[in-house]
Amino acid sequence: MIDRFLDHPAYILHRRPFSNTSLLIECFTLSHGRLPVVAKGVRRGNSSAAGLLQPFHPLLIRWSGRGEVKTLIFFEAAAPPLMLQGRILYCGFYLNELLVRLLQREDPHERLFVLYGSTLSQLSQGETVEPVLRRFEIELLDQLGYGLVLDRNGADGSPLHPDQRYHYELDLGPVPCSRSDPLGISGATLIGLHNGSLLDREMQIEARALTRMALGHYLGDRPLKSRELFQTNIEK
Repeated sequence: MIDRFLDHPAYILHRRPFSNTSLLIECFTLSHGRLPVVAKGVRRGNSSAAGLLQPFHPLLIRWSGRGEVKTLIFFEAAAPPLMLQGRILYCGFYLNELLVRLLQREDPHERLFVLYGSTLSQLSQGETVEPVLRRFEIELLDQLGYGLVLDRNGADGSPLHPDQRYHYELDLGPVPCSRSDPLGISGATLIGLHNGSLLDREMQIEARALTRMALGHYLGDRPLKSRELFQTNIEK
């Protein structure tokens, strides 16, 4: 049972107008995972509350209600908003869309919540984007029960060799392939993903292709809006 007087750490993943003066918000909470709430009256002309209910702003919230969509009854800033601009802003939208599309409602993932906050912080501080996003994607897949095999040959369990090329099969893992295989990925890249150390551009490109393939399998045919926005506004 929810303690309506307990403050819950949360972030806003998505928001849209609801009725004349309210917002329908998808929250990501530490204790209850993805949670839909209605923030009543925050869009009234004399209310400044809607400005606080923005993505990338650490919040403390309370809610009430027994239905699927709760009623937000309290919120305040837990810390200053994280400043994401340009390409980094679209990376933040990308993280949010992944969570909205892939997480079940009211299924807590405390470790993922903490990683989400640290990922936003790293992006806002100018850390190299590719390794930061890959760490988040790998952990997200793992938390969903779809973790990638990155430390051994999927065919026989033997250690990966940095110089070997592998074809990644989602139901098996990496299996050796020829160097001419266009879908091949180097053992060095797989080991780097496993260790969190993608040292050069080629490894980063291969790692991105792998996580995109894996996530795409679970996302289905509907494209990510954040990726389309990025391509429209940044990759011109």
